[in-house]
Amino acid sequence: MALVGLYNAPPLSVQLSKTTSPSTAALKSSFLSFTRNPFVKFSKNPLVRNSENQRRTSPIVAMSMDAGIGVMGTKLGMMTYFETDGTVVPVTVVGFREGNIVTQIKTAATDGYDSVQVGYRRVRDRKLTKPETGHLEKAGVIPMRHLQEFRLQSIEGFESGQKLVVDEIFKEGDLVDISGITIGKGFQGGIKRHNFKRGPMTHGSKSHRALGSIGAGTTPGRVYKGKKMPGRMGGTKTKIRKLKIVKIDNELRIVMIKGALPGKPGNLLRIAPAKIVGKNIPKN
Repeated sequence: MALVGLYNAPPLSVQLSKTTSPSTAALKSSFLSFTRNPFVKFSKNPLVRNSENQRRTSPIVAMSMDAGIGVMGTKLGMMTYFETDGTVVPVTVVGFREGNIVTQIKTAATDGYDSVQVGYRRVRDRKLTKPETGHLEKAGVIPMRHLQEFRLQSIEGFESGQKLVVDEIFKEGDLVDISGITIGKGFQGGIKRHNFKRGPMTHGSKSHRALGSIGAGTTPGRVYKGKKMPGRMGGTKTKIRKLKIVKIDNELRIVMIKGALPGKPGNLLRIAPAKIVGKNIPKN
């Protein structure tokens, strides 16, 4: 398998010089000639396709498009919010530390796509590496812990060092998409992780919370990929779409969002306008 990279290499060309004899050149070219091995699978990935006179092509950006610029916030906890008509709404309170500053503008000419990089949560200089510190100093902003990008259809009106104000981006009643890291549960069994049913607890049964059969015998003779089994649960990035902003309090610098959000209090959250195909996101 170590020879796959060798066979994927482009053929080498030999150029005749004044001191090189035709016989020597023919020997070198036959030695360096590219022969296709029928037993080696060639990569069909367009990212590794090379040509004889062309360098490796730039990677294709497969980043999802955002409906608009967003911000980052910190989860504070959940509470009950009473509307004017007495309706009880369970909300999650999101606070905002110092940050949400534009640190870089990426364009199609320089990076292959248009996006706005935003920084959040100020930290001490010694908490960052020298490359991170140099990147932020180049933009002329304070040292910040988190950097995230928002890929937009148009980046007009944004500049490095610009501070994003929450109440100017979002209004009460808007729908937002929120992503974050869920609470880690550690290694869990099939009942808790996948909501499996347990076996009988009495009448001589010896299978209570065991997983049970995981496949057939000789055929196929293996366990299918993706089989639901015990394993690590939680601690993954999750996005919850189309949540409603119930209240924006500028004095307390908080936003109340209807429903539950990923993670525990203190977790980093990414808040962006909800993507609605055909309205703020093109159908293609």
